[in-house]
Amino acid sequence: MRDEVMNEDVAREDGSGLRFWRGLDELAPGADSSAALDEFADGASEWDDSLGRRRFLQLMGASAALAGLSGCLSGPPDPIVPYVDQPEQVVPGKPLFFATAVPIRGYAEPVLVESHTGRPTKIEGNPAHPASRGATSAQAQAALLDLYDPDRSQTVRFRGGIATWQQFVEAMQAQRARWAATGGAGLRLLTGPVTSPTLAAQLASLLQQFPAARWHVPDPAAPGPAVAVEPRYHFDRARVVLTLDAEVITGQPGSVRYARDLVSRRRVRKGQTAMSRIYAAESTPTLTGALADERLRLRPSEIGPFAEAVAARLGAGEWPAALSPKAQDWAVTVAADLRANRGAAVVVAGETLVPEWHVLVRRLNEALGAIGQTVDYGAPVAVQPPGNGTDLAALVREMTAGRVDTLVMLGVNPVYTAPADLPFAEALGRVETTVHLGSHLDETGFRSVWHVPAAHALETWSDARAYDGTVTLIQPLIAPLYDGRSAHEVLAVLTDGTPTPGYDLVRGFWQRELADRTDFDSFWRQTLRKGFLAGTAASASATTSAESSSVYGRSASSPPGRSMLRPYAGLQPLTSNSEPATLELILRPDPTIGTGEWANNGWLQETPKPLTKLTWDNAALISPSTAKTLGVENEDVVELRYRGQTVEAPVWVLAGQPEGCVTCHLGYGRARAGRAGTGAGFDAYRLRFVDAPWGGPGLEIRKTGKTYALAATNEQWRMHGRDLARSAPISAFIENPDFAHEGEMMELPTLYPGYEYDGYKWGMAIDLTACTGCNACVVACVAENNIPVVGKEEVRRGRHMYWLRIDRYYKGDASDPEEVLHQPVFCQHCENAPCELVCPVNATVHDSEGLNVMIYNRCMGTRYCSNNCPYKVRRFNFLQYTDYDRNDVSALRHNPDVTVRTRGVMEKCTYCVQRISHARIEAKKENRTIRDGEVVTACQGVCPTDAIVFGDMNDRASRVNQLKTEPHNYGLLAELGTRPRTTYLAQITNPNPALRTVQRSAPDEAS
Repeated sequence: MRDEVMNEDVAREDGSGLRFWRGLDELAPGADSSAALDEFADGASEWDDSLGRRRFLQLMGASAALAGLSGCLSGPPDPIVPYVDQPEQVVPGKPLFFATAVPIRGYAEPVLVESHTGRPTKIEGNPAHPASRGATSAQAQAALLDLYDPDRSQTVRFRGGIATWQQFVEAMQAQRARWAATGGAGLRLLTGPVTSPTLAAQLASLLQQFPAARWHVPDPAAPGPAVAVEPRYHFDRARVVLTLDAEVITGQPGSVRYARDLVSRRRVRKGQTAMSRIYAAESTPTLTGALADERLRLRPSEIGPFAEAVAARLGAGEWPAALSPKAQDWAVTVAADLRANRGAAVVVAGETLVPEWHVLVRRLNEALGAIGQTVDYGAPVAVQPPGNGTDLAALVREMTAGRVDTLVMLGVNPVYTAPADLPFAEALGRVETTVHLGSHLDETGFRSVWHVPAAHALETWSDARAYDGTVTLIQPLIAPLYDGRSAHEVLAVLTDGTPTPGYDLVRGFWQRELADRTDFDSFWRQTLRKGFLAGTAASASATTSAESSSVYGRSASSPPGRSMLRPYAGLQPLTSNSEPATLELILRPDPTIGTGEWANNGWLQETPKPLTKLTWDNAALISPSTAKTLGVENEDVVELRYRGQTVEAPVWVLAGQPEGCVTCHLGYGRARAGRAGTGAGFDAYRLRFVDAPWGGPGLEIRKTGKTYALAATNEQWRMHGRDLARSAPISAFIENPDFAHEGEMMELPTLYPGYEYDGYKWGMAIDLTACTGCNACVVACVAENNIPVVGKEEVRRGRHMYWLRIDRYYKGDASDPEEVLHQPVFCQHCENAPCELVCPVNATVHDSEGLNVMIYNRCMGTRYCSNNCPYKVRRFNFLQYTDYDRNDVSALRHNPDVTVRTRGVMEKCTYCVQRISHARIEAKKENRTIRDGEVVTACQGVCPTDAIVFGDMNDRASRVNQLKTEPHNYGLLAELGTRPRTTYLAQITNPNPALRTVQRSAPDEAS
């Protein structure tokens, strides 16, 4: 952003009469979006060896982008069960699928894992599991890369030196003798959220054996006191949804299922006259807010009063004393819509809200008749530690006072994630025996007396509950690469004094729990094949909001959080850039790497963040008008001072950010993450405090005069103002179903003869209404197709290799866009492909089924095809991103069905041609044609909302053909005559006309 930002419509109109833009520079006075930028970054075509080959290969190795020979590996020694009905066997070239789960924040994300001759190579969703219905998150897809991370901890360590597992066992046996004499006084355990029934039983047994011991569960993603009940939503039953600072699309234990349910009532087809409506009141832009039909940007301190105002209109509370006029109008209008849909409406409270506001939201749902319909409240899925187990400060006080002699930390990194006012690292040095179980020798493991390498979820036996409570079994697909251990095995040593295999622990627990089963062996095998125990979902609770509120020490009848209504009363106004400005700090988990647990995952680091499109870094996010007032712009480094703590961070101007607020994402600034994550970004945990885990007022910001280069992809591959993103409200769609084609130019004539496809004719349709921009498809494409990670500097130069990108468009002004649209873009597989005409060596050609395919050993790197592609979806392998001389564990993750490319060739989407070939072979063996839905591309298979549909266009009854007959189906740049096989259903929204008047008339409020 330079100089000023215009709050006016720009460049090009779509069918609804409004306009889209992608970058803030398009809104600058006099900007011409049709020539805003070249399609590639400056210098993208030039050779640059500034990285140095040694550093470059280190980065590639950490990202598992190196190729090499891979032999057959032995599987785990215990019996495991594939997700098939035929007898178990391994056929070279034919994969097996195993049902298991990837624990994320302690909750199970159910998956099927593809295994080639003992090597896990791809993760898919489990279609039978109620928590996913076959989809996955981007993080679950990327879990495969962590398995083959060469930076993983590889040996037991004692005081910094190499030790053995047996030495650790003997040391713990000696400790047990001490604990027996004192009842475990001085023993403390620190874990993440525990949903595993087996692990919970082990912890309970340990605490029973040593009653003076204590168990603590600090969760950096959801800090705060334990809750009595937690909600589970049924968005597929809701006609109206109101979210209050809640991100339900991604990052939550139930996000995969929630995204599917939210979108299920928003698919619009010809003749349909109704769809659900989503309202979002939030303090920083999220994917939930982007999906919403109406979004209200508020400061964090204004979320609670807004909820109070809605409650007051519904007769469930008092009208707040402090609320802006715009928020008041919103509360009145939203409350009326909620009331009109009583029984089919729901209000969602975000995890960052204080407990009192959660009580108020439950009271709202009671008033709306939502409980038992669109939301259920039940006991928490995660096991709650006794006493003050969530209070990390209490543990630090005990450690500092010398009352802790043994601290066992299982899968956590508190030295990095502890708030700034908790000297955890210093207190850790006062503990005589510290034990750390972790996948990496991270900040905590490095400071611990004992460090035990943790086994990956694909290497170990365990169990965990999904967000809805469904028990999901975790079975290994491969023997531990580094002799890692699970939390079960470490706890077994602490409890019994003897090492016990994880298989015996997990199976033994369920054999005791299900002792009434007459044939447990058969039941166990069938359950492993299915992946979960049916009928184990958590039940709803009968408690009321008044009863549940007692856990917070507040009567439900008293106004919640009155003390929180005045945070802004003493704030100074924004000042010039020569003086510090007083703002409000907002801390949130990063949308790709979470709270730091995924920091060394190259796939996620290089995945553009959904809204900022940043890679490899975090930044201080501010609104356009706040940036103008402070005199800062993108990549300016500022000093952030909060409660005496100071960090420096680059600025990134983000549309839709509330005025007077700065959002910083956690998870970066790691000191010991690995080659991909160490040193990336800045550490926002230094601004986190025990009593303000998500930030608060009083942030000061100063310009430093320095700049810091950020790698963002939103300015790359710009479409020069072409009409690509199309959207309209449902009222306009009902009036004119063909709105997406209004103003569309006539297709150019062609001299080339058409081609009749006698067999299959593959194509794809993407519903933009259903796309949430969650990035699951992006990471799935990388995993399936052996796509390399290139690193930050290469991304900055426009050399991003990912075959699939998600363009993010805004509609409206920069400060408060009224609409956000996500559009996945990859090779369109044009019938009349411009790339094919200019290739001098016929490296890119059409096949007999309509696919535009690449013949890598013909390609000589002229890049004529890329220049001639109007969609800018071809990626050139500028550098040697693979190294065939290296043969280590990082090469084992490659899909053997897909070529690993070398330098100097052009790459692009292939419609997962390897999956088409596999289906064709199976169909020929059975003397039949490929059935509709039998070929599922990688991006389609993981999509939580089923926004992507692939199939045979020669099959008139196929799903893809049904979508292509919809009136709002359109092709990108169809007027060029390229006849793309990939088409899009224009986005349909359901705005509230009354609120649109409020939004346009209300001026932005200065802080």
